[in-house]
Amino acid sequence: MSLRFYDTATAQVRDFVPLVEGKASLYYCGATVQGLPHVGHIRSAIAFDQLTRWLRYRGLAVTVVRNVTDIDDKILAKAADSVGAQPGDGVVPDEPWWALAYRYEQEFARAYDTLGVQRPTYEPRATGHIPEMHALIATLIERGHAYPALDDSGDVYFDVRSWEKYGSLTHQSIDDMQAAPDAGPRGKRDPRDFALWKGHKEGEPETAAWDSPWGRGRPGWHLECSAMVTKYLGTEFDIHGGGLDLRFPHHENEMAQSQAAGHGFANFWMHNGMVTFEGEKMSKSIGNTVSPEQMLAQASPRVVRYYLGQAHYRSVLDYRPTSLQEAAAAVERIDGFISKAQAKVYGTGDFGFVLDSRAMPDAFAAAMDDDLNVPQALAVLHETVRAGNTALAEDNKDAVQKALHAVLTMTSVLGLDDTAGAAAASGPADAALDALVQERLSERRQARAEKDWARADAIRDSLAAAGITVEDTADGATWSVG
Repeated sequence: MSLRFYDTATAQVRDFVPLVEGKASLYYCGATVQGLPHVGHIRSAIAFDQLTRWLRYRGLAVTVVRNVTDIDDKILAKAADSVGAQPGDGVVPDEPWWALAYRYEQEFARAYDTLGVQRPTYEPRATGHIPEMHALIATLIERGHAYPALDDSGDVYFDVRSWEKYGSLTHQSIDDMQAAPDAGPRGKRDPRDFALWKGHKEGEPETAAWDSPWGRGRPGWHLECSAMVTKYLGTEFDIHGGGLDLRFPHHENEMAQSQAAGHGFANFWMHNGMVTFEGEKMSKSIGNTVSPEQMLAQASPRVVRYYLGQAHYRSVLDYRPTSLQEAAAAVERIDGFISKAQAKVYGTGDFGFVLDSRAMPDAFAAAMDDDLNVPQALAVLHETVRAGNTALAEDNKDAVQKALHAVLTMTSVLGLDDTAGAAAASGPADAALDALVQERLSERRQARAEKDWARADAIRDSLAAAGITVEDTADGATWSVG
């Protein structure tokens, strides 16, 4: 095994050697729960879910932490806008900020579960870690890297010029950076200094402020992640992940404040690419966005996961009106082979497949080891499907079985078997459908035996009208949906 991943900080693909033998620690940024999940959130979650699954497949005990930012300016602003509002378009009249945050947190959880994103080992909320944030701020002040605001605002800032490595994650000079927008400049030594603690402001809810040595207030966005990851993964851990848009300022600031506090912090920084719409950045203002909810209205969760997870995690994923149709066709080819192969090798019963590393094609494993190259891995998967279909046509049962186990192993590792649609595929409804279709196929066999071709064709046509495709093989008729 030789795992290699691209590290943003060093701008190169490096060998991955866990800090603790046999274990891996991963922290990736979750949602700021101020609205419904967008497609970028879900793509990121799927990318790091694929990473987690592959690390576990390679024998590592993986601890995954994904945070929830449940307090920030936008959450407070949306809650304020709900005062006196009429219900509709996701607005709950007079909704407290903490209720709004929790409501949207549940929407994210529902989307993650539907698309087969495994639950993290722990999912901490920012509001549950205020004491840890206070301790980190105090350490930074003591070490000369942070200071209370020069006015009476109650803010506390990180002094970017006090840390000579500031800008090293994104490979830029301080003088080329824009001013930090998270607080007014009057209390700062440098406009680029960012807020660690935000003093309570008039008009903000009293419930959105906590006592601190610097006055009542709430944490800055960047501080939250540093405090939470250190609590659960320690001062040094293996991988920090998130979307490409978080590299600056969020991850740059995280790294700076943590290392300035004396922490080794992340050994690898991994960032997934963005999702575009026909080559353009998605933007609500120009109306070219597509949400996970809209995708799921057009295709099954299995298809949506396949689409969002098919590109290399570092590349741009471009959405087009035909994207889900193309993904559906790919999934149907995989599932069509699985259905026929299972019937050929095991009959109509459930044979209780268990993931077997011996069935994994070497080319698939090599692709995943090489910076999680999912496109290349999918090419191996589809080549195995083609070989399996050839074996079916040649009535080579041993080759069919080998291909089937390989395909099932690959789809399992990619998480395609854990979506809501896949989970339902072996449920009571499918068993009932199979029983009904098998009864009709039995009638058709009887009609064919009696050479009543018109009746046999009528049964086949009635099944086709219901979306059931019947295929005659040397071992009898098989059926599939679609």
